[in-house]
Amino acid sequence: MNKRVFKDKKLVIASHNKGKIAEIKDLLAPLNIEILSAYDFNIEEPEENGATFEENALIKSSFVTQKTGLPSISDDSGICFSDLNDDPGIYSARWAGSNKNFYSAMSKINTAIKEVKQPNYDCYFICSLSISWPDKFDVTVSGKVHGKFSWPPKGDKGFGYDPIFRPLGYNMSFAEMDPNYKHKISHRSIAFNKLINLCFPNLKC
Repeated sequence: MNKRVFKDKKLVIASHNKGKIAEIKDLLAPLNIEILSAYDFNIEEPEENGATFEENALIKSSFVTQKTGLPSISDDSGICFSDLNDDPGIYSARWAGSNKNFYSAMSKINTAIKEVKQPNYDCYFICSLSISWPDKFDVTVSGKVHGKFSWPPKGDKGFGYDPIFRPLGYNMSFAEMDPNYKHKISHRSIAFNKLINLCFPNLKC
């Protein structure tokens, strides 16, 4: 696995998802660097044609690094349901459509699971994080958190599929949790902690 200590003064978040940008900014807050996002450069989104979360994360980070000349961090994440053969998976955002209607996507999932005989409701969130540098070096890691499908959607503190995901060991959805607590146990946090070991060894979380 690639490893490089991050010594730059700026880092661009390669995302147009305001919820993801906010979470990543919170995770990066202890760093004494300037945190920017794709919005600051008016950069369009690249085509995510990778076969895995890791490939799509790298596509986004390398694309934004090419456009800005700065190191970039990207997130590709989604939710997978065992009852649906791990769908929507890498197509999680696309299930919400161009208008990002995640309630519609959650309803679609609920309808599909209802058609499954003896569903187990097992699911997991996965997050892949990739940092790319202008010299084409990159570091990519992934994190998972397992849980159960929960219907109807509950909570208004999260984003995306958070209202229908209840992490194992908890009686509330991600969207019902205090954001600071969710950050500590989320798939994004798990991936970020791996990234700390490889790129930010002096960062205390």
